[in-house]
Amino acid sequence: MRPHDKPKGWGALQPPPGYYSADGRPPDAMQRGLILDWAVNQRIASGWRVESRSETQVVMVRGRPLNHVLHAILMVFTCFLWGAVWLVLAVTNKVERVSLTVDAQGHIVSVNGPG
Repeated sequence: MRPHDKPKGWGALQPPPGYYSADGRPPDAMQRGLILDWAVNQRIASGWRVESRSETQVVMVRGRPLNHVLHAILMVFTCFLWGAVWLVLAVTNKVERVSLTVDAQGHIVSVNGPG
């Protein structure tokens, strides 16, 4: 059973062993960037998209917010019948945010955003 706070489709957060130096030194800035790129590519493959990025941190998001103006107009034109569809979409729609940070040792730390 997976934890409730872990986003669906989330695999291991650490890259394969080839991304670290063989002698055990902490990774330099370029290696940390490659490690972060690897983690981002893994998440993009499972449906996430990049919202913002810096050298050591990426904010990723999955899902899209509802266009409430469009649904209100549709509801008016369908004599309020579209309200049931709008209600179902509003209840089931969710936007997930996750922040991925690579620390000085090259480990990926993920923090779930407000949901």
